[in-house]
Amino acid sequence: MAEGIAISVHDTVPVWRGDTPGDALRRTVDLARAVEGFGYRRYWVAEHHGTPALATSSPAVLAGPLLAATRTLTVGSGAVLLPNHSALAVAEQFGVLASLYPGRVDLGLGRATGGSPASTARLGDPRGLGFDAQLQELQGYFGEGQSGVRAVPEPETPPRFWLVGSSVNSAVHAGRAALPYVYAHAIVGGGAPEALHAYREAFRGTPEQPEPHACVAVIAVAADSDERAERLAESFVYGQILMRTVDPEGVLPTEEETAAHRFTPTERQFLRSRIDPQFVGSPDRIAPRLADLVARTRADELFVLTQVPDHEARIRSYEHLAKIAGSL
Repeated sequence: MAEGIAISVHDTVPVWRGDTPGDALRRTVDLARAVEGFGYRRYWVAEHHGTPALATSSPAVLAGPLLAATRTLTVGSGAVLLPNHSALAVAEQFGVLASLYPGRVDLGLGRATGGSPASTARLGDPRGLGFDAQLQELQGYFGEGQSGVRAVPEPETPPRFWLVGSSVNSAVHAGRAALPYVYAHAIVGGGAPEALHAYREAFRGTPEQPEPHACVAVIAVAADSDERAERLAESFVYGQILMRTVDPEGVLPTEEETAAHRFTPTERQFLRSRIDPQFVGSPDRIAPRLADLVARTRADELFVLTQVPDHEARIRSYEHLAKIAGSL
């Protein structure tokens, strides 16, 4: 974007009642085309396992159709959860993407596993190297190689490495590794100023990344009115309630189901705890709060995640958010 703060998409590919996973994935491709027209810089997809409500088990696979459907977006993972994978397999997957789409591929990495213990037990690097050793190995495949092992194809322009986290510890980790860093305010609200300060303090530049690049990822639902935005945002949170109580294997409820539900005081408290720290409302409500977050964190880039059941309202939310970012 010519003015304001750079804005990018973080997507979990939510699956709503009445839709198939294929429907959700096709809507993600459609959304990527739309946000490209709004001036977004990146489109990242998350990694989750064993969660039918989120169709994002394989960021590398999903990145391919997203890259093919767009021309200017940088596409990547937010994040590949490295403990779930062999470093060589990740290098090969992203080597394919970067060879086909040079300069347009990000490799965002996370240190969590993103699934149940049962899922985690069936994934991962059998050598149990630990994150730091895996990261060093992975980076080596795009540099001098690892003990004679080559990850092919070897792209002329390697993917750009990032670290995604939600703690001061992860921020310091990214700074010491000289990686761009994204703080997940969407997961842990309130910690971004401290984390990004720690990231900058710990940062040790390299020729590839001479300056820190600090980002914040938030949940944001923008609509023409505060009331409409609140109604849209409630469906995803109600889905979290259902998954934690009566239906852990279910998908997400529709807007109509959510409107018909009578929240108990405890559920209402949970609802507010999920919505209030994030950015939900009309542009007039959201804009000053986002401006305050950007000022307090000195963020270089903003990632936004809109999880609502109405696809057209979702596209409209991202359009509102692009305009807000342009004014920050």
